[in-house]
Amino acid sequence: MTEPAPRMGLFERYLTAWVALCILVGTGLGHAFPGAFARMGAWEVAKINLPVAVLIWLMIIPMLLKVDFGAMRQVGRHWRGIGVTLFINWAVKPFSMALLGWFFLKHVFVDWLPADQIDSYMAGLILLAAAPCTAMVFVWSHLCRGDANFTLSQVALNDAIMVVAFAPLVALLLGLSSIAVPWDTLALSVGLYILVPMAVAMGLRRWILARGGEARLQRLLARLSPLSLVALLAMLVLLFGFQGRQIIEQPLVIAILAVPILIQVYFNSGLAYLLNRRLGVAHDVAGPSALIGASNFFELAVAAAVGLFGIQSGAALATVVGVLIEVPVMLSVVAIVNASRAWYCDGARRAIQAR
Repeated sequence: MTEPAPRMGLFERYLTAWVALCILVGTGLGHAFPGAFARMGAWEVAKINLPVAVLIWLMIIPMLLKVDFGAMRQVGRHWRGIGVTLFINWAVKPFSMALLGWFFLKHVFVDWLPADQIDSYMAGLILLAAAPCTAMVFVWSHLCRGDANFTLSQVALNDAIMVVAFAPLVALLLGLSSIAVPWDTLALSVGLYILVPMAVAMGLRRWILARGGEARLQRLLARLSPLSLVALLAMLVLLFGFQGRQIIEQPLVIAILAVPILIQVYFNSGLAYLLNRRLGVAHDVAGPSALIGASNFFELAVAAAVGLFGIQSGAALATVVGVLIEVPVMLSVVAIVNASRAWYCDGARRAIQAR
């Protein structure tokens, strides 16, 4: 008998509704108290907005506490699935998003977008696609009955790669899109939002395990998990408070930005799924591989967009649109992966027999 798919928690399941509510609240507060948001927007050090930075750390550090970097020792067990995911994450997804952004924002919808913001929107889309998901992917993998060891080792490997690859990849794609690359701010963003949280999480995880073991770590994670989501929602209220007037005056922008994001999610997840099937990879590895290949580290994308281009920029708005649509879109990918299990396993079995 097939085990029923596990369910997301109440907060995670309705994350899209919470995000939409935060958009409304933030936009309303931004119009009601523009002076207060202007003052918060001015709280910066080296182009890093302090309120947003604090909220980003509150989101990222609890999520990184879940990652056991020792799991990278297991990479060899699932080398085909790992290889497919790395190929999609680092060689396909960022470039496909840049291509889709160029096609839709600079050609198809160019007449409906403010000309002075198009490059900023492009930059936001590039930032969104340049880093693979490290947090919500544990939920997606759980829902498609994915191999937990594969998911953990893949996330640990992606986090390690991000330390050295995120900044050069973003700089390359911004350059190809003729967008000026502020190298100093980009390097600072990598340090603040990847290196520092990773070092803190690794040190704290090691300290907790040494004093209370896995049970104590799991109790802490259970307490901190809501904090990450609350910090995410609070940050969205801030972002939309800063950008409220622009959103109300140009509501079509959000729908336009959603188009390339939707297409790249389905394209990349489908490509990863088919490549794994062709290579004869087990379904419990192919499922999370497709989901990791399609989802984005939107927490890092939002932080980098704010640091590089400012709170009120089109880049920040584009990354927030990614948050808004990620949950329902990824749930649909999970449903497709689960519904196609028999078809997938039949093809994977034939691929193994053909070797």
